[in-house]
Amino acid sequence: MYLILDVDGTLVNSKKEISTKLVWSLLLMQMRRHKIILATGRPTFGVKWIAEELKLRRYESYILSFNGAVVSDLAWKETVYQQLFPKEYMPELLQFAQDNGCGIASYDYNKIVCGTNIDEYITKEQKLNRMRIKTVDDWVKYFRKIPVNKCLMTAPPEKAEVFVKQLQQQYNGKLSIYRSEPYFIEIMPLGVDKAASLKKLFEIKNINPAETVAVGDGFNDISMLKTACTSCAMANAQPEVKAVADFVTQRTNDEDGVCEVIDRYFYSTL
Repeated sequence: MYLILDVDGTLVNSKKEISTKLVWSLLLMQMRRHKIILATGRPTFGVKWIAEELKLRRYESYILSFNGAVVSDLAWKETVYQQLFPKEYMPELLQFAQDNGCGIASYDYNKIVCGTNIDEYITKEQKLNRMRIKTVDDWVKYFRKIPVNKCLMTAPPEKAEVFVKQLQQQYNGKLSIYRSEPYFIEIMPLGVDKAASLKKLFEIKNINPAETVAVGDGFNDISMLKTACTSCAMANAQPEVKAVADFVTQRTNDEDGVCEVIDRYFYSTL
């Protein structure tokens, strides 16, 4: 069986940590030949510490990062699938950020590379993913020879709400754009989501969807929950997420709600 886990709001608590109880529960599950697939909007490096803590490489697990733009096979240390960001839009996005006082960044392995001044929201992203921040004079030129999977724009929530609508209208049919946090505007290649990357992983690695259980809490988890055989929503999930789930935990991510899913669907099958 495969346990597909969202990270923020699901696997980690509000302190962005995994409790000792949940770590041991996930390790025991893997020792009994079940596998984990992490599905997250974070960059790949941003979940490196989680992969190490849960020993995901040892147990041949997978990571879907950048909301599914990159799929990594940890056992073989390889990228099995990825969608690249169309770089022709980067000069326009940088200009939009400069004109509207937004932050803008993308990712170079363990670095968040900023095209504007570092604001408090980019600092939040840095702390969340345990990455370095690098500011460059020519952001577009910096990424000329570096693969890009996602761009991130930042602004105060009330402004981000307006900007995301403007960007969605401007790039309709060209890019996927939405807010993951009130102050984060995620700008992705068109068609990128967790469901699409899961289907690719199933196909490439010959995984039977009937053997999958997915857990999430946010709007970007809905497509993932619909793709898995069994869908679970956290107690702290959005109402729309709970509405599509087969099972809703009684406990939140601060109360190890994922343990309920493991007990119900994995330990019971041993």
